[in-house]
Parts: sequence; C-alpha cells; structure tokens
Amino acid sequence: MATQLSQAKSPTELVITWEALPKDFQLEDEPVENTGQPLLAGASRESLEISGFIQPQMLIASNFGLCATVNGQFIAKAPDWVYVPLVNEVVGNRKSYTPNLEGDIPAIAIEFLSDTEGGEYSVKRTYPPGKWFFYEQILQIPIYIIFEPYGGLLEYYQLENKRYELKQPDENGRHWIDVMGLFLGTWQGTKEGRTGYWLRWWDRDGNLLPWAVEQIEQERQRAEQERQRAEQERQQKEQLIAYLQSQGIDPNNLPPFS
Repeated sequence: MATQLSQAKSPTELVITWEALPKDFQLEDEPVENTGQPLLAGASRESLEISGFIQPQMLIASNFGLCATVNGQFIAKAPDWVYVPLVNEVVGNRKSYTPNLEGDIPAIAIEFLSDTEGGEYSVKRTYPPGKWFFYEQILQIPIYIIFEPYGGLLEYYQLENKRYELKQPDENGRHWIDVMGLFLGTWQGTKEGRTGYWLRWWDRDGNLLPWAVEQIEQERQRAEQERQRAEQERQQKEQLIAYLQSQGIDPNNLPPFS
C-alpha cells in the first residue's frame, strides 16, 4: 500500500503517493548531452568504491529514474547522480527507484550542468514538474548539488524549512556531508582523457579518496620508496664491512657484545 503524505484536497496542495514503476511505463531515454557526464558520474562513484565506503544496502546510480505519484499522475526524474543510504532489498539491474516504498528517500541528488538547459533550476509545479521542484517539494531530498564542470562552479543546496538554501563551502572550498562522513569539493586535473574540473571526496582528516589510477600510482611510489630504503641499507652495510676490513677486523668473526 502506498504511503499517502498529504490528505489536502485543495488544488494548490500536493497529494503524493509512492507506487512501483508501472510495467508499461516507458522511462525517457534521453541521449547523453555530452561525453563528460558519464565520466563525472563514474568518477564520483569510483573513489567511494575503492575506499570501501559503498555497502550492499546502499544505492548509488546515474541517470536513474526516481519515481513518485503526484495527484494521481506518475512522475519519474533521472538525476545525473543519486545516493540512497538504505534500500529495503538489494536488486540488480534496477530500472527505477520509488522512495518510501523501496527504501529511504535519497540523501543526495547531483546534476551536472551541460550546454543545454536541462531543467536543473526549474520550479515548475504543473505536470510534469521541474527537477528542482520535484527534488525539493515532492521527494524532499536533503541535499541537492548542481555542478558546472567546465568552470568548476559547485552549488550546494540544503533543505531547510522545505526550501533549498545555498550553502557556502569551508576554508578549503569543500562541503561536509554528515550522512556520508565525507567532504565534497572540486578538483582540477585529467582523468580518462578529460581535463577539467571534477567532483572529489575527502575523508574527515582531509585525505583525498583516490581513483584507481591514483591508487596504483601511490602503490608504485610506496614500492619505489621501499626499494630505495632497502638499497640505502645495503650500501650502509657494505660501507661498514669495508671499514671493518680496513681496520683488520673480520666482519664475519666479530666478538660478541658484552
């Protein structure tokens, strides 16, 4: 049974219910507006996965239908990246997700701005509603992030009194996300042939969560440091042996320490 959040009969009020995706409902299959968006979404997930943050009961998805029924009309919107802390059932190959019916309300929705207007700021109430209105008033997602990857602008909105309020970053240009126990900020560099700004995660101590290629490089550097340390020890041992021999002392027949 769907959970009804509003019993208001006024046409200005919303009656919201949570129902499964109808079997005959066709999710919009909009073309990806640019090749950077899948890279950005994938990179945002990759470092979380490598760090061991992602657990089976979580849902992290990209271009994935979030569903609600408003005043009897079914609505599905697909954020570029979404994080749900807890789902009722772990299901592979989900086509969509209906909050409350299938688990928690998403904690975070992220949109990557593209060259064409995608409705990220739309507060349109009438059917179909705009994305901003859908996330803020219908789903009431606590954190809404809009990221412009070319200029690096990160807009971080937090739901307060049923309205999104723009929040300023800390002195490092990052935002603390309590529900994740991580900081989110921007980083400039190159990955998979794309040079520009990226969304990155940092732990509470300020350590950047690495991508796979960065983790490999870190391991290579550690191995090189270990090799250099071993080589330094070898050289010091050889120097000591040479010194003892120059003093007429057999290094292999040293007297025991008293």
